[in-house]
Amino acid sequence: MGEERVHLASASSTEQMQNFVRQLLGDVKALEYMLDNNWIESDIKRIGAEQEMCLINKFYKPACTAMDILSEFHPEWLTTELAQFNLEINLSPQTFSGDAFTLMENELRERLSAVSQVAAKYNTRILLTGILPSLRKFDLSFDKLTPKERYFALMEALKAMRGSDYELHIAGIDELIVRHDSPLLEACNTSFQVHLQTSPRDFVKMYNISQALAGPVLAMCANSPLLFGKRLWHESRIALFHQSIDNRKSRDHLRDQSPRVTFGRDWLHKSILEIYKEDITRFRILLGSDIEENSLEKITQKLIPKLKALQVHYGTVYRWNRPCYGVGPDGKPHLRVENRVFGAGPTVIDEMANAALWLGLMEGMALEYDDITKIMSFDDAQDNFNKGAKLGIDTEFTWDKDRKISARNLMKKELLPLARKGLENQNIKTEDIDKYLGIIEERVNRHTNGARWILRTFTKFKKETSVDESLTTLTAAIFHNQTSSKPVHEWEIPELGQFDKYDPSQLLVEEFMTKDLITVHKDDILEYALSLMDWNDLYFLPVEDSQGHLYGIITAKAIVQHLSTASILDENFGKTATVENVMSKNPQTVAPGTSITEVLALMQDNQLKVLPVVKNGELVGVISEENFVDMSRRLIQRMSTEE
Repeated sequence: MGEERVHLASASSTEQMQNFVRQLLGDVKALEYMLDNNWIESDIKRIGAEQEMCLINKFYKPACTAMDILSEFHPEWLTTELAQFNLEINLSPQTFSGDAFTLMENELRERLSAVSQVAAKYNTRILLTGILPSLRKFDLSFDKLTPKERYFALMEALKAMRGSDYELHIAGIDELIVRHDSPLLEACNTSFQVHLQTSPRDFVKMYNISQALAGPVLAMCANSPLLFGKRLWHESRIALFHQSIDNRKSRDHLRDQSPRVTFGRDWLHKSILEIYKEDITRFRILLGSDIEENSLEKITQKLIPKLKALQVHYGTVYRWNRPCYGVGPDGKPHLRVENRVFGAGPTVIDEMANAALWLGLMEGMALEYDDITKIMSFDDAQDNFNKGAKLGIDTEFTWDKDRKISARNLMKKELLPLARKGLENQNIKTEDIDKYLGIIEERVNRHTNGARWILRTFTKFKKETSVDESLTTLTAAIFHNQTSSKPVHEWEIPELGQFDKYDPSQLLVEEFMTKDLITVHKDDILEYALSLMDWNDLYFLPVEDSQGHLYGIITAKAIVQHLSTASILDENFGKTATVENVMSKNPQTVAPGTSITEVLALMQDNQLKVLPVVKNGELVGVISEENFVDMSRRLIQRMSTEE
């Protein structure tokens, strides 16, 4: 969505929105005219890509320095993203032949290097990953939004349509259930988007092929299995993006409503216009813009319009395979299919292998199948996409004519040969075909990709240390492996402390606290509270109400002292006493955003052994002496091992 001068539809005047809608409808008519009269370029195939990246600081946490970097270094190919800890590089289009992939890879490396040099001045590093493992929920506060009008307008529009907080619920190995007050959750996602220019007469065929391929290529290239320390889908970006900007509301009836992030509802049948018309039909206009260009007038003048109104509206609808209209530097209009399923990373060469796989398959499938819709149902293509996102390289797909086949067998026996055939048909250099498709073949042989490496590494770390240290060390391992340029199938599972030493001094309570809480209610009997403490080796229990609000805290010491004062003649004492009789009401608490150095001082000064962590009255965690003891023990053990 490149148009900067946008405004909320709900905040616009009636006249403004009516004018915008006229422009939008005019853009559709203009595109229809250009298609009918062969104005769209059809005699060349080009490929391209966009690289989104994460900005991290020396502690491997998000660095909100995008605007600082752009203030000093602002080539036309470098642009903002939604959050201030992301940037995007646009690569030059390449003719789809010869050494196109080598040229693309070299350009991407050069541009990443140029950005990295400037970023270093702001103590910032570049990381390529689908979801930054060390990203924390509080990194997504509204003040982290990139300060541009179109981003503010989009966030406000989505939030206004939703009318309530966003609920994120994703289940994998672990389960994540979290509420957030902003659709900025979308900013967790970082991708490597690949483009294929195609002729208007082939667009329907090629777009349908891209839909059929989405599941298998996603499974093989998955690279974002973690979010907020939870092991979720192998490509969690898919579920996260879908839910983070879903403005639908639950209703009592069964009316069908389409999410703004969508795989689609059916195969394409006649032309690209079907998609644009459907998305104008199904999705209310969120943003308007005062556009001076009149597309239909330009058509009458034999000039090429940019279809700016269509671009603005389509910037608020998200398809995983996206149809694109563009005007090249030569002034010629063209159509592209944009693949948005790939997460960024794990390395540049892995990304180029992903691109070669998809582009080769697009061409190879087009040679093999005149109409993919005759051998596969749309429902199976959509189901394959969802299964590929969830299970990655371990998926079993429903392929042609209802045949069941594993992701690895499908890739090795059928898709890789088709991808090679497609690249050969485009006269791509043999050494480049071997290089990039060889990486995919090795992923198959070794049963690994970015997602599996991350899951194996994090699971290993989690058994040895805290979640925060696991995530931070994992992020450090990704960063250092990326600098080596080895593809992910060659990465070893690292050891804690193998790269940079973990520094916990900058931690906040939210990153350090115990979240898996055992609690009681004020009306519970003391025997129940004592049993929970005994069974779980605890010396305290938070007391909360049914809504999760902190009511007090009860300790084993307080219970023993209370019972010791009872008359030995009162047989019922202790059986009738409740938690409320013994607990400490209104205990001292701490907020999630407090630094652990502040907490340590607070506990020492007030001789506290435990501090409940409270946000808006709700109990969200606890900090106890044991948290600090565990951290000290791990650091001491590691220091002795290093010596």
